[in-house]
Amino acid sequence: MSTLTADSARASLEALRTEISKAVVGQDPAVTGLVVALLCRGHVLLEGVPGVAKTLLVRALSAALELDTKRVQFTPDLMPSDVTGSLVYDARSAEFSFQPGPVFTNLLLADEINRTPPKTQASLLEAMEERQVTVDGTPRPLPDPFLVAATQNPVEYEGTYPLPEAQLDRFLLKLTVPLPDRQDEIDILTRHADGFSPRDLDAAGLRPVASAADLDAARAAVAKTTVSPEVTSYIVDICRATRESPSLSLGVSPRGATALLSTSRAWAWLTGRDYVTPDDVKALALPTLRHRVQLRPEAEMEGVSADSVINAVLAHLPVPR
Repeated sequence: MSTLTADSARASLEALRTEISKAVVGQDPAVTGLVVALLCRGHVLLEGVPGVAKTLLVRALSAALELDTKRVQFTPDLMPSDVTGSLVYDARSAEFSFQPGPVFTNLLLADEINRTPPKTQASLLEAMEERQVTVDGTPRPLPDPFLVAATQNPVEYEGTYPLPEAQLDRFLLKLTVPLPDRQDEIDILTRHADGFSPRDLDAAGLRPVASAADLDAARAAVAKTTVSPEVTSYIVDICRATRESPSLSLGVSPRGATALLSTSRAWAWLTGRDYVTPDDVKALALPTLRHRVQLRPEAEMEGVSADSVINAVLAHLPVPR
């Protein structure tokens, strides 16, 4: 079997973005974020109001990848074992056997994750960080690749449980899925008028265009993307500046800094370079850091947002040449 080249892997991932656009209109930043997360072995939180194609976006990604996919609809009565699996008693053998939950897959769609209580949300912590699930003291490894793509409605919506900081920090990226602009909305309605159904992606012509082998080759190439000491220092300075912001009670941790390094490398490689520039860092700063900071209550009352604080940091820090 021939070894895939970095260029062919990049072409497959470009085709992946094109394939997803057959089903989802006008959400290119979210599509790119999902591809970056795949390259970085990270997880993605998609936030937006109901009806902006968050679930469709992940289903389209699944259809365009040759990977096993499962979906969990998070509800107030969902139990942790419904996600991770549990021991089941077999009367014939008089023994307990492990029944794997839906988390044992390559791509897990955690739909409306903030509609389930914290105990069930926390069931994903070990899976997301350690790539394993421990049941009855026995660790059970998850398949590789493994990506959690979670959707949530804005926290002010009825019946939501805000994700705790520890859970949010496990997500590599938090991507906001906005309402489409006028022309995109016209395109969406035109597609539906022509017979498009979000429940039948096969009819929309989506087909697998990238495989696990493509991902492996791409990840190996991303790992070789160089980062200069100046760019590394720039990332550290951004994260340290958030810790000193008067608007924030919690700044970006060192884990957040390493996440920004990873996403910047992936984005640099996707755009065809083998080195990272400060512009790559700035392009990925918001989705990588916005969920890792906490606003002071008085700043929230004044209408300050996490994005505005991070943008202010980027605007004031000197950019290395």
